[in-house]
Amino acid sequence: MTSTFPLASPDAQLEAHRQQFSALANKAYFNYGGQGPMPTRSLAAIQQAHTYIQQAGPFSGEVNQWVVRVGQNLRRVIAAELGVSINTITLTEDVSVGCNIALWGIDWQAGDHLLLSDCEHPGIVAAAGEIGRRFGVEVTTCGLMATLNHGDPVAVIADHLRPTTRLVVISHLLWNTGQVLPLKEIMQTCHHYPAERATVRVLVDAAQSVGMMPLDLDAMDVDFYAFTGHKWLCGPAGVGGLYVSAAAREDLNPTFVGWRSITKNAAGFPTGWQPDGTRYEVATSDYALYDGLAAAIATHQQWGTAEARYQRILALSRLLWQQLSDLPHIACLRTAPPESGLVSFRLTDSAQTPHHQFVHFLEQQGLFIRTILDPDCVRACVHYFTSEAEVARLTQTIQQFTANL
Repeated sequence: MTSTFPLASPDAQLEAHRQQFSALANKAYFNYGGQGPMPTRSLAAIQQAHTYIQQAGPFSGEVNQWVVRVGQNLRRVIAAELGVSINTITLTEDVSVGCNIALWGIDWQAGDHLLLSDCEHPGIVAAAGEIGRRFGVEVTTCGLMATLNHGDPVAVIADHLRPTTRLVVISHLLWNTGQVLPLKEIMQTCHHYPAERATVRVLVDAAQSVGMMPLDLDAMDVDFYAFTGHKWLCGPAGVGGLYVSAAAREDLNPTFVGWRSITKNAAGFPTGWQPDGTRYEVATSDYALYDGLAAAIATHQQWGTAEARYQRILALSRLLWQQLSDLPHIACLRTAPPESGLVSFRLTDSAQTPHHQFVHFLEQQGLFIRTILDPDCVRACVHYFTSEAEVARLTQTIQQFTANL
């Protein structure tokens, strides 16, 4: 997608908005894909919630009613961000928990097939491998990394589907290369594939897409969409979620079970599962964090719409990509402007200067990016409130580093 949002945001307006993120005061931060800085509004909301809980009584009837309200409010806020109904949202701790709910809730049988892309996070790869070991499921991989600059990811996935395929696991936005997958087309391909046992479901790792891109999951016909609040949403660590479509919920069994996932009779005995996404929730959580994430989302909405934020991210990532492409000893993974706020690149002589040394050097200069192991590269992330001055500082410092190579 070509950026249409102007880079030039009024300096005073942007700077005033940036003042809400105290972590930006002493560093140029480019690690939003790992963890975003919380706005002061979130920090205050968490503190106020904890104070209220202690004053009202941590296990009082009043607080228990408050817990229900803040949970339902956060589900409502998240549902609006994803373009879905509130009853499809499960609150979790992070992406990995959400993915594990979907992975382990399927009634796996020996001989079933689970398909992964070659760009999935190691934790998800490990979980899939354990399912294969325990249940006799065949786990295979399709190569989406090679489609970054040419090729058709939909065709690649279609070529690897089998009559025994039960689940495909992909990321909406690839965490290592920054590529955005055509999710709607992938869903159509999988759902219409003539599988032997049931509809081929798709589990989407949405670690990098939620909080960066405008989303309408209903229009995409998504099955499972696991996300976190601590990356691009800039919320507290420890709160995330899972979207499960109504159709997919019909045959996804709860794996983790607790008092939040069940219905009870008048005597307090379990009578069944909750009829909505709460059936995959478990028990006690740090509920104060719910207010923190809701406050973070409100902070972003205060600046502009999801589409406006995304367009500014694209404009900034294009600027960074262009500047990096002009530097000697630097090779961007993409040969065209980025589709997201993730810009991955490598040192062309990284054999002599390992990327981890390069990242350490930048951190010493107050510039925060990260290494990626597969492919061997480094990744810088820009958010909508990243400044053009920060982008220039990063590329100038990289140029100084490479001048000595």
